[in-house]
Amino acid sequence: MNEGLPLAAGDDRWRSGHLGRLMGLALRRFDERVLDLMARDAAVPLALSNLAARAQVGAAHIHITRHLALKGSRLTELARQAGMSKQAMGDLVTQCEAWGLVLREPDPLDARARRIVFTETGLLWLEAFRQAVAQAETEFRAQVGAEVATVVALGLEAYGT
Repeated sequence: MNEGLPLAAGDDRWRSGHLGRLMGLALRRFDERVLDLMARDAAVPLALSNLAARAQVGAAHIHITRHLALKGSRLTELARQAGMSKQAMGDLVTQCEAWGLVLREPDPLDARARRIVFTETGLLWLEAFRQAVAQAETEFRAQVGAEVATVVALGLEAYGT
């Protein structure tokens, strides 16, 4: 018997209201807003703006934008930081390379390795990303209030590190 268990009573509300799901939904909403702002940013090259507007750029592409160091990163570093496989990150880098956001160049510390670096277009994209994140954070603060936003940020920082 499953006496006392919520599932026995058919109560599965916990599945849609637990903290992990709520954080995931919030992240998805935040990333969608950032991409929407970037799609409307006149400083973003038109081809990239169109990709963002048509939802061709997604959360996975944001991983590169979030994690690629300004001086470049190795593929394995990017994959680890984004929590992705090396192969999946390699596919994203190849796509971003085709879009002109990044390029692969020899690693000055290891002749066998390659580093992924932002192109000039990629740096424009990164600046648009910075501005869109700032705007989305401002909107979040306006919606939930400054005190709640501060508590959320502190809590997520403590939990995530």
